[in-house]
Amino acid sequence: MTLGYDLYWSFRSPYSYLVTPRLVALEKEYDVAANVRVVYPIAVRQPDFFTNSDPLWFSYFARDVFRSAEFVGLPFAWASPDPVLMDARTRTYPKEQPYIRRLTRLGQAATERGRGLAFLNEVSGVIWSGTVKNWPEGDHLARAAERAGLDLAEMDAAITASPERFDGAIESNQDAQRTDGHYGVPLMVFNGEPFFGQDRFEQFKWRMLQKGLAKR
Repeated sequence: MTLGYDLYWSFRSPYSYLVTPRLVALEKEYDVAANVRVVYPIAVRQPDFFTNSDPLWFSYFARDVFRSAEFVGLPFAWASPDPVLMDARTRTYPKEQPYIRRLTRLGQAATERGRGLAFLNEVSGVIWSGTVKNWPEGDHLARAAERAGLDLAEMDAAITASPERFDGAIESNQDAQRTDGHYGVPLMVFNGEPFFGQDRFEQFKWRMLQKGLAKR
């Protein structure tokens, strides 16, 4: 029996990037399927979140994300450009966010086409691995979509034709995320139990094994 779980995930989250290859490998080895639910990052949903956070939050994060990438054996560099635009003078986030809105809508489109996890894996690698600069330019995203079995132009056209529908689906994901027990990403929810953070992957897998997760 195929086990399923909800995956709440953001393109601005390097931790989402770090867990995704393990989720892809899990699906290849075990009879499990992710229900991908892309969400906007906290910087978009709650623009004052970082303004009001303790300064130690960011200093610890800046150390931990590089350490975590090294621990799981993935290349990492801060995205160039950042998927979320910030006003460097005021350290605030403008309402207009062309990169993250397009990416998140594309994530929803990929999910609707049955290729959500593959798309997240390919695109997050382009953004966060440090191997690509100016990832929104050229054909970087198109080639990533192609590797995931998708047509970027077709998805962009579908979004342009009905942006409100995609935004509604994303908003529904965000509402469900809080109902499922957390506001952060990555968040894996199995049988109503939330597992927040890439460092909870082994606990998440352990719980599914307890509930009958079987190899393919």
